[in-house]
Amino acid sequence: MSAPSYFGHASVDHAVAGMGAATVSTLTLQPLDLVKTRLQVDDTSTSRGSKMAGRSLRTCLSITQQDGLRGFYRGMSPNLAGNVASWGLYFFWYNSIKQYKARETGQTVLSPTQHLVAAAEAGALTQLCTNPLWVVKTRMFTTSSHSRQAYRGLWHGLTSIYRHEGIRGLYKGLVPGLIGVSHGALQFMAYEEMKKWQLFNRSPGNDKSLGPMEYMVMAAGSKIFAAVTTYPYQVLRTRLQSQATTVVYHGVWDAIRKIYHNESLLGFYKGLGPNIVRVLPGTCITFVVYESLSQYFRDHAA
Repeated sequence: MSAPSYFGHASVDHAVAGMGAATVSTLTLQPLDLVKTRLQVDDTSTSRGSKMAGRSLRTCLSITQQDGLRGFYRGMSPNLAGNVASWGLYFFWYNSIKQYKARETGQTVLSPTQHLVAAAEAGALTQLCTNPLWVVKTRMFTTSSHSRQAYRGLWHGLTSIYRHEGIRGLYKGLVPGLIGVSHGALQFMAYEEMKKWQLFNRSPGNDKSLGPMEYMVMAAGSKIFAAVTTYPYQVLRTRLQSQATTVVYHGVWDAIRKIYHNESLLGFYKGLGPNIVRVLPGTCITFVVYESLSQYFRDHAA
């Protein structure tokens, strides 16, 4: 017998909660996301004297000079669509896979390895569905609205890429994107284990539901762990998807070779500072809103 749910199925409840969380997070943190992406496609050599804060400031000034303050919200439509679709699909498949594994094994609590595998499978399915949205987002983020290559919006970007580059164009960066599934898998494994540990160590008789601050701390900790571990794949994916780089990359291994040769290992971590600044509040917002909505759906399930 299936558990009570608000929308008729528990996985759908989680999907809707994920979509709501993604909407709030994306609308709040769009400017930081755009600056991070601009820094990732900066393939100029990294000098020892250059500072991340200085490069970030120059990027902000460049965006303002080109498009004004509105420039920080360029690419909002594909960014919002991509995040809402990704989080909705991810939470749907992640919870569906967890439920399947629990039924097959008869376990009520899954192991870290099972959480890791479930998150990786959900991430791969989500990436296959949403890669075209990320290609459009990356190109809109890395070009001025006055550029000849500029897309007017999500649909114009999708149709333009398909018309000029075919299906392959819509799936540029898919390989590093699939490699990046490890990011979500590591994050969710860490998050689930931290949540399980926190619930286990609560005093007897205490309310089993965690508070917003606890969710924030666990979300931030798991995100930092995953971000530092897997950040290079994000740079690779952005370079392969973008049209704003000065170097032409012919596939993943060619990109790895050229980035290392031209920029050293530091090239694989460009934009990490703004990314950490962006993902921490973004992750905290996403998980607090997600857990709050999930709790509301559980409390009002039919």
